[in-house]
Formats: sequence, structure tokens, C-alpha cells
Amino acid sequence: MTEIGKRNLAWGIDKAGLKTSGKVHYNLGTAALYEEAIRRGEASLTAHGALVAYTGQHTGRSPKDKFVVRNAATEADVWWDNNKPMSEAQFDALLADFTAHAADKDLFVQDLVGGADENQKLPARVVTEYAWHSLFIRNLLIRPAAEELDRFVPSMTIIDLPSFRADPARHGCRTETVIAVDLTRMIVLISGSSYAGEMKKSVFTALNYLLPSRGVMPMHCSANEGPDGAAVFFGLSGTGKTTLSADPSRTLIGDDEHGWGPDGIFNFEGGCYAKTIRLSEEAEPEIFATTRRFGTVLENVVLDYDRVPDFDDGSLTENTRCAYPLDFIANASKSGRAGHPKNIIMLTADAFGVMPPIARLTPAQAMYHFLSGYTAKVAGTEKGVNEPEATFSTCFGAPFMPRHPSEYGNLLRRLIAEHGVDCWLVNTGWTGGAYGTGKRMPIKATRALLAAALDGSLKDAEFRTDPNFGFAVPLAVPGVDAAMLDPRSTWADRPAYDRQAKRLVGMFIDNFGKFEAHVDAAVLSAAPRMQEAAE
Repeated sequence: MTEIGKRNLAWGIDKAGLKTSGKVHYNLGTAALYEEAIRRGEASLTAHGALVAYTGQHTGRSPKDKFVVRNAATEADVWWDNNKPMSEAQFDALLADFTAHAADKDLFVQDLVGGADENQKLPARVVTEYAWHSLFIRNLLIRPAAEELDRFVPSMTIIDLPSFRADPARHGCRTETVIAVDLTRMIVLISGSSYAGEMKKSVFTALNYLLPSRGVMPMHCSANEGPDGAAVFFGLSGTGKTTLSADPSRTLIGDDEHGWGPDGIFNFEGGCYAKTIRLSEEAEPEIFATTRRFGTVLENVVLDYDRVPDFDDGSLTENTRCAYPLDFIANASKSGRAGHPKNIIMLTADAFGVMPPIARLTPAQAMYHFLSGYTAKVAGTEKGVNEPEATFSTCFGAPFMPRHPSEYGNLLRRLIAEHGVDCWLVNTGWTGGAYGTGKRMPIKATRALLAAALDGSLKDAEFRTDPNFGFAVPLAVPGVDAAMLDPRSTWADRPAYDRQAKRLVGMFIDNFGKFEAHVDAAVLSAAPRMQEAAE
């Protein structure tokens, strides 16, 4: 490393108040990080050469332990109903204690970038206690070219120290686990959790704060591109964002986070973080293949005696994951960019069995469903969930949204109008009944419906108006059982369907009450309507 590079490194660590007498491993590559992770007992090898690590009690994000510094700069811009505040003094105390805790530790540093658009990128320095965390974030963010590293100046610093335990009384947090975000100084402190996804979502949170003021829409979505143009897939975890965007006939832009700016869409990341529970080579060959490659990080995946991953084993968590560079997907975009999207897909996994497998949305309906961000949890996936539960995560990513949802919603609606984008709601959940009675929507049917939407042929279909939600539903689509397009007809007990539909409509109406003062009459009129259940 040149002297300029060393000064840049020192500046970045000093900016965050972090100094150590231990060894600083700067931008280690994959092989070196493998060696360190295994030598330090943090991770082990699978039979196929991937690295596997276990995160202990935290097998997912801890949204209740995430805090944003409240100060004069953020007071008016942050949506405090959705973001827990931390005072500047509490953050400073936490930062000082992080510094003391790291004073004798070996640390791993990666200089990376969030955002493939040169005009919108966020250079981020990520300092980790674990070698496998350094490999994870190296896989997930964009790696600068080697010649750029010596002159790299970070705009954001993330420090991840899982062994540090926060003090709620001193640091103003809830537990010993904390994700503290200072959006003014652009410093993020993560402690008490080994779950690696907290780091990548911290970059997403920062971009969600910075970009709207520039007229750029940050999106919790996957994206791909074909001869018919680019498509964006919004959706919460488990709805199919990663699976459906990994289409071998289309170029993958990215699987989770994107921006939409003046020149089109661009990936925030340089890798993918795919769920692996019940992953199969037959259903998802592209993602399955990545789990058998050197460089992939598996998180909380159970191995058998021969160290072969058992993707059907959810004994540790249903949220098993694999993290791999984007170029592990053969048809991935090298630039991470595409033009303005032609189609927007909003994915929901409706466990109530009420919604059709696809529906066309007007711009006002698109904003309504974007602000609603509906999906459903199913029995058994979380402790205490014994029947389907509706989940409304506004903008399909409420935990990562610092600003009020109306800012994102209005920006999306404007972009849809400017570029004449077609919008669709796709249900990847249940048909023929609710969870426990019906069955999961066949992925072949979903892919056929998406293909028709993306190539433009579905726009020429004959449509009916759904009596509950008011959106347009096709009557027939080649390759798809027509009965499936009318969810009521797939239920043996149709009055039970009507009661279930009325219940779900009521949940939508109740949830949207908090947005009614922030939208216009057109969006309000896009709300579903309560229907009397049939006898």
C-alpha cells in the first residue's frame, strides 16, 4: 500500500474514533479471508468449498434494536414514528466505548461502494471484528478497482463488533444489541449480533436517507432486463424477489436494492443475499449453483456428516442464507445498470389465499399497494405464529426507511407517470384456500404470468375487475389454469373465501389509515372495498 493509501486508512478509522494496537487487515481477498476465518474458528468449509458460519441467537436482523441519532439536522427529515431516536450524547458514549473495546483487537477493513451509478455512489469503509463478516460485505457491496483503493475516501463508516455489549442505561438502547446510525456523520455502530445482514442494510438505510433529496428513488427490490426492457420486483422477504429475478433468459441487475434516477435504474450492491431454506437445484438452479462455489458465504445452513448443506433443515432458523458476488450468476449485468423500467412488479405472498396470482394496477393503485407493502407470515415460521398473519411493511421495506413513506411514494408515482411504466401485483402465496388448506402458487404459473406481463402480451388480455380490491385481473393467460386466475373459484367453500376476503380488506383499510392525510383523492379511491360475504 502506498503512503497515500495508509493515510486514507488512518483517516477513515480515526474519523470513527477507532484505534487499535492489534493488526489491521486491509482489503484482504477471498482466499486470505477464508484462511483467517477458519484459523480463528469463526467458520468452516462445506464439502463444495463454500464457507459456512453460524450467528448464534441472532439469526436475522434486530429491527427493535436499531436507533437513529436525533439532532438538528435529522429532526425534520426523519420519520420518527418508524425510527427510534438516540441522542448525540448517547451515540458519542457508545462510540467511545466501541473505541475502548477495539483498542487491542485485530480488525478487518474493506473499502467498498454502495451504488453502481457514478453520480450517486456512497463510498463506505466497513470495519469488522470477524474475518467472515469482512468476506460477507466484500461479496455484497461493490468493489472498487485496485487502482482506486489508494485514493479511496469513505463517505460512510460502519463498525461491526459482535463481542461488544451495549449498556441500555448509558447508551439509550433497548438491550445489549444495538445498531446505531448517525446520518449526519454517516457512522454506523453494530454490536451484540453476529448476523451479517445488519451491515448491508445499514448502507441501504443511508442511501434511503440521502437519495430522495436528489430526485433519486431508492427501492427495496430486485431487477432484471430483457429484450422488452428492464423490470423491477418489489417484495418483502419470502415473496420471491431473488428467485423471480434470477431468470436465465434475462440479465440480472441485482436481487435486493436499487436506485431509480435520471439515467435509469442501478444496483446498490455487487452481490446477492439469497434465502436457502428448501433451496433445490431443480427449482432454482442458478442460486443453487452458487452454494457450491469457493467464495460463497453460507449463513446458518446445517451441514450433514459429509459437510454437504441440508437446505431442508430449518432447525436453526428458516432464515438460512447464502451471500455471493453478483458475477457468480452467469447472466448478471457487469455494469449493474439498466434504462428506465418498463414494468414494476409488486410481490406479495398472500397466505390468506384471497389475492389473484396477477393483477394490473393503475398508478394510483400502485402507490396504494406500495405504501401498504403487504405480505403474510405463515404458521411455524416464527414463534407464536399459529395461523396466517398479515404484515404491512410500507414501501416494502419499512425498517430501512428513514424518511416518511409519502416521500418515497410520491417520487415513485412521478417516475411511473414520466416513463409510462406498467404496474402489476403478483401473488406468490396460496391458492385454493388459506395456508394449511390451500397450496403454494406453482412457480411455473408465476413465471408464465410474469413472462406475459414483461413481454407486453398480457396488456392485450381481457380483464375483469376484482370486486374486493378493484384492480384488473386477466381472464385467461396461455400456460396458466384459468381457474387459478379467479381465486374464489379455487376454494371448495366459497362463502369461507368471502369471509376471508372481507377480513383481509379490513386489514388493508385499517393499516392505510395512517397514510390518508398524506395522499390525494385518487390514491384514496384505490383502496379496497368491504363486500358482504355470500351466503
